[in-house]
This record gives sequence, structure tokens and C-alpha cells, in this order.
Amino acid sequence: MGEGHVHGPASLGGVRVRGWLNIAVAVVALATVIGLVVLRPSGSGDRGGDVLGAPAPLVDGRVLSADEVTCGPVGANDVFCALTRVQLDSGRDKGETITLELPLDAGSPVLDVNDKIVLSQGEPGEGDDPSLGYVFADFQRDRPLLLLSILFAVVVVALARWRGIRALAGLLISLAVIAGFVLPSILDGRNPVAVAVVGSSLVMLVAIYLVHGFRPQTTVAVLGTTVSLGLTGLLAVVFVNAARITGLATEEASFLQVSAGQVNLRGLVLAGIIIGTLGVLDDVTVTQVSAVWQLRAASPEASSTTIYRRAIAIGRDHIASTVNTLVLAYAGASLPLLILFSQAGRSVVDAGTAEIVGTEIVRTLVGGIGLVAAVPVTTALAVAVVTDERRHRPRTDRVPRNDEV
Repeated sequence: MGEGHVHGPASLGGVRVRGWLNIAVAVVALATVIGLVVLRPSGSGDRGGDVLGAPAPLVDGRVLSADEVTCGPVGANDVFCALTRVQLDSGRDKGETITLELPLDAGSPVLDVNDKIVLSQGEPGEGDDPSLGYVFADFQRDRPLLLLSILFAVVVVALARWRGIRALAGLLISLAVIAGFVLPSILDGRNPVAVAVVGSSLVMLVAIYLVHGFRPQTTVAVLGTTVSLGLTGLLAVVFVNAARITGLATEEASFLQVSAGQVNLRGLVLAGIIIGTLGVLDDVTVTQVSAVWQLRAASPEASSTTIYRRAIAIGRDHIASTVNTLVLAYAGASLPLLILFSQAGRSVVDAGTAEIVGTEIVRTLVGGIGLVAAVPVTTALAVAVVTDERRHRPRTDRVPRNDEV
């Protein structure tokens, strides 16, 4: 009788909590599906074809020789160029050898023998010389990038095994959502914030469940991510408007204004904040949920308050390092820009309040607030679930392995 008295009501409580969690996730999933239908790309938006014109074909080539020559005098000084012979490996003139004349200055690439390069193939020049139709475009990077991708996949799978394979699948799905839904929908003139929210929700639901499975722990992580992402989006809207961020600070944005005038540039900034924050949020929420379950397994008799405090302590350390990572990641990516500001004698305040830097400050700080909020929200949800599970589980529960949490 005593055992039935303990397990009956507690079991109902556990089922009730998990049921509410499942209902909440179902609502998020339903809203995501509706958003996908409403905001789906139609392909009717202006892609800027009239402004950009038809893209020039790109062909591969290999450098046979590169000799320094004098291009001609500029004032009292001679100008030197690299007379470069290139064998074409693709395109209409495949197998032919062309000659490029590239200036030798700080802004020009330095080509060495056997370099694999990409050339822009324009209209054929007059006469028999095919060189007049080609311009250096870039270096070929497909092989080193493919090698690095394979190395990354091998390292991930070697450590995480089947979960690593699922994580790689989730990464591919995330890229597919961005390329197949987010970008085309924004180009169609849809609201970038709405598109980012729907796209992020889809990525979150598919990737987190794919990697971690359909379990209460995963559901808690999804809900914690949803709440924190909502807070991040709200703060982004408030402070992007308060700081009068226009989205016009970069050359790319100015070009988009001409080639794709239907795109809301301020909304594009907000969308970038939401999508960028999601990439770190799921890491924080999954870690917090895992910490709570591991603490519960290590101390079965610990109270919910004790588990919450210990998990929050773990979250503090995680957040402290993550916030610093966000700032350093921006500083590293924007080092040339920051050097230009320093060289121009701009003060830290002047540089920070310029829109091109201020946008990233808003992005970093808003994302940081969302990350901080994710810790107590997710931890509280996880403790509530694990406490109910403790009440109705048999005392013979085994400690889960690390790859099961």
C-alpha cells in the first residue's frame, strides 16, 4: 500500500509535466509549419538580374610561369607587372594557354608556378588571342576546403561516434534551411525577422532532436532555447531601433539596396542576430540539461534546490567563457577594421558608436543577454522534470552513460 501510495500520484505528476512539455513543443512545431507555409519563397522576387547582369562563367586554370616585367612609367617611376602564362583546364578554350598581365602592388595577388586559379571568362576578344577574354578572379580552394571538411567530420565522429554522425546531419540540414528557405524568402521581400524566427525554429527542432533523440531532456533544451531566443529577438528589436541601426554601414548592404531594394536592411540585421544567437544558445541549453541529469544521477537524494544551485554554478562558468568568446570572435574577424579606426586616430568611444561597429556591439550584447537568460530558464525546467522523474522511478535506476545524456 505504501509503495502504491508513493508511486501513483508522483507518476501522474511526472506524466503531467512531460505532457505539458510535449504540448508546448507541439505548439512551437505547429507555429513553425504555419510560418513555413506563409513565408515560403515563391521565386517571384527581384533577384537583381537587371542590375547585376548575367554572371560571367568561371573557368579553372593552372599557372605555368610568372615573370616580372615593366608595364610602363607612371610619372617618374616605373610600374612593374607579372606576365603570367596560364593553362585553361575548363571552359570554351580548355587546353589553351593564355597570358595575363597583373600589376605588382599591395592589392594584387601574387601568383606562383603551379598555382590553381579561377578566371572570369568574358566575351571573346577580337582576333586569335583568347587572353583578351579572361580576368583573374580567385584561387581554387575546393581541395583544401574539402580536405578540411573531411578532417572535421572524422574528428567529430571519432569523439562523438553515432551522435557525431547525427550532429553532422543536423549541420547539413541547418545549411539547407538557410540556403533553401531563409535566403530565398528574404530575397522575395518577406519580413527578415519573421523568416529568421521560423528558420531558426525549424533548425532548432530538427537539429536538437536529431542529435539528442526524442527524450524529456531534449524537450527541455528545445523549450529553453525557444524562450531565450524569443527574449533575444525582443531585445534586438528594441535596441536596434533605439540605436538607430540602419543596416547601411557595409558595402554589401549598400549594394543590396541597389540590386534587391525589396530587402529590409534593418530587418536583415535583426535576422542575423537571431540566427547567430541560435548557434550558441543550443550549446548552452543542452549543456545545462545534461548537467542537471548528471547531477541527479550522481546524487539521487539531492533536493531540487541543491541540484538547481549546482547546475547554475556550472552555467556561470560556461556563460563566462562563452561571452568572452563572442567578443573575441568579433574582434578577430574585424581586426582590419579596428586597425583602420586606430590608425585614423579615432577614440574607442567614437569607433564603438560608429554604425559598422555599433551593430556588432548590439549583436554581441543582445546575444550575450539571451545566453545568460538561457541558463536559469533551462535549468529550472530541467530540475522540475528531473524532480518529477525521481519521485516515480524505481530506486534501481542505473546511472546513465555519458553518451546517453
